[in-house]
Amino acid sequence: MSIGVGVIGTGVMGAEHARILRHETPGAHLAGIFDPDPTRAQAVAVGAAVFSDARSLIASDQIDAVLIASPDVTHAALTLACIEAGKPVLCEKPLASSAAGALDVVRAEVALGRRLIQVGYMRRFDPGYREIKRVKDAGEIGGPVLLHNVHRNVRAPEWFDGSMAITNSFVHEIDISRWLLGSEMVSVHVEAGPGGEPLMITMKTDKNEIVSTEVFVNASYGYHVHAELVGRQGTISLAPASLTLLNRDRAGGLSYPDNWVPRFEEAYRRQMADWVSAVKFGGAVGASAWDGYVASAIAEQVAQALAGNGVATLRYEPRPSLYD
Repeated sequence: MSIGVGVIGTGVMGAEHARILRHETPGAHLAGIFDPDPTRAQAVAVGAAVFSDARSLIASDQIDAVLIASPDVTHAALTLACIEAGKPVLCEKPLASSAAGALDVVRAEVALGRRLIQVGYMRRFDPGYREIKRVKDAGEIGGPVLLHNVHRNVRAPEWFDGSMAITNSFVHEIDISRWLLGSEMVSVHVEAGPGGEPLMITMKTDKNEIVSTEVFVNASYGYHVHAELVGRQGTISLAPASLTLLNRDRAGGLSYPDNWVPRFEEAYRRQMADWVSAVKFGGAVGASAWDGYVASAIAEQVAQALAGNGVATLRYEPRPSLYD
């Protein structure tokens, strides 16, 4: 049986997800598209049904599962509609535009009594990050002590303000750090460089590990993500993601993409394949709704600390047993 997936939103990520479904995901097919721009929807649909609104797509018998890639402010309402319809959903991060909204989604899923939601923190599917986790879990570098993260973009769009560097970019480091370490973050110290960036965010975990993250959304030279885990007996880090080394004009080196899509192309493919398999066989993979809530809750508190004295003790609701 091929899973019919409906995609809501056809911007950069929606169009890429639709492409992966059409060409690189055995066991699933692009069954429907909705975007407020009908011309863009038709261009991405390539023969799939085009719906007049998001809720009719969710309700359609043609749609077995839903992928939400619409603007952030729509995520919570659309995810709640999927829960109401009993349909599995892969929702791009963030799960909601606020931690309170994400918690509402968590409570709705808990009331349903089964997991339908996966949040699109795709780094969990990246081969490099997965190898760091494998080595850490196998004890090959001893107990973890420090996790160093770097998150650099070429430039931020005009609508991207200081807090969004935390709530829209740093959330990836929140999620991947929790996943790699198997720890919860308990405190934070954040400082901004001259002019507001880069940000240096240092968190401590409930196991006394230290997580440091540089967030630089106007780094100019390219999209660059890096991580190094320091253990008591060794270290492991991501290798350069560039496929080639270019030598020209008496210089040589790595190349960096303009944005995150080429860097995490394989992660997006694996995420889609694993999600489709979970939909087909009734399992759950990737970041849960609870993980989505925790990432948003931490990000909000870090943003508040940045606007205040730079420090905070992190707090969030108790984890429901559904996510044990």
